[in-house]
Amino acid sequence: MKITEVDTVVCDAGMRNWVFVRIRTDQGLVGWGEASTEWRTHSIVGAVRDFVPLLIGEDPYRIEHLWQKLFRQQFWKGGLITMSALSGIDQALHDLKAQALGVPLYELLGGRVRDKIRLYDHLGGGDPDAVYGELSAERFADSARRSVEEGFDAVKVLAVPMGAGLPSGAALRTTDRVMAAVRDAVGDEVEIMIDLHGRCTPAAAIAFAGVLRPYRPWFLEEPCQPELVEELPGIAAGAGIPIALGERLSGRGEFLRVLRTGAVAVLQPDVCHCGGLSELRRIAGLAEAFGVTLAPHNPLGPIATAHNLHFAMATSNWLIQEQMRAAAPIWDDILTTPLEFADGYAVPPAGPGLGTAVNETVAAAHPGTETELQLSTRLPDGTLCDW
Repeated sequence: MKITEVDTVVCDAGMRNWVFVRIRTDQGLVGWGEASTEWRTHSIVGAVRDFVPLLIGEDPYRIEHLWQKLFRQQFWKGGLITMSALSGIDQALHDLKAQALGVPLYELLGGRVRDKIRLYDHLGGGDPDAVYGELSAERFADSARRSVEEGFDAVKVLAVPMGAGLPSGAALRTTDRVMAAVRDAVGDEVEIMIDLHGRCTPAAAIAFAGVLRPYRPWFLEEPCQPELVEELPGIAAGAGIPIALGERLSGRGEFLRVLRTGAVAVLQPDVCHCGGLSELRRIAGLAEAFGVTLAPHNPLGPIATAHNLHFAMATSNWLIQEQMRAAAPIWDDILTTPLEFADGYAVPPAGPGLGTAVNETVAAAHPGTETELQLSTRLPDGTLCDW
């Protein structure tokens, strides 16, 4: 079997474009991956196109060889764009090989280590207005209550505002009200994760943690920008809450640097950015050596979600899976076999390979847009800040 075509299918998903990677073979098989990267659509499509000459005519069974070829047979290695393109290609190769062998994709990753996959709900189901809108205690409490009613026993909330280097008293009080309302809405048995979204300086993260700690967050996500690795031990000590991060990291080297700090309890690699399933497995192995668990980042499209479900099925130090089930209006229609979630759990679609594929008719009816949603990150005085 030989690779005959590698291209991308871009769909309008509202807040972002979904960038799907499609690989065809001379035996008629089609494998699907995802390389969605917010506001970098043209760069990702171009990076995939740059890799095409290295793939045409190759044997898709040789996944590791092709990964090394795309990564090492280049002078410029790594970086978000290159690694995201590589991630989508690697996913599609796994899908192809598992289809050809007639087995579910998770069998290529070592086989099942669990029977079902626990999910946590991003409040609002991933609706951008619910996730990134005004910090309303009442709205977040209502969303959390709905999540629990729909079977979830774990939720995540972005409970801190964008702001300056140190949070004001008003900001701290707002965060306190939001967390109090959510905890009251869901009770003591539901896990609540807090996303700081990289909005904070180390000092601000510690200040917010002081407000959040009485409500027993399960973990504190992205307490600062990813380059501030040396500050993580101080943040972890000052916060007194387990630290999670990794969605903006790519490649095992960046994750190893974080693990060596001893400050992180949960890694959150993104299968669309970290290097695909091949690199995600290596990152999981590194994490296991440090006694760290994984909760993969997953705010993107349903092809990425399907790959994450297969990874979770076969990974022992996996903890829980993020699910943004309302991320786009076409979520339920874009796959040939929709993903099924029930009572806060999921399993991969049945069948060989990924168990599903992009519905190309639906995709063609929702072509990618040039106007992906851009959020304002201006403070009242006009200063730009991290969002």
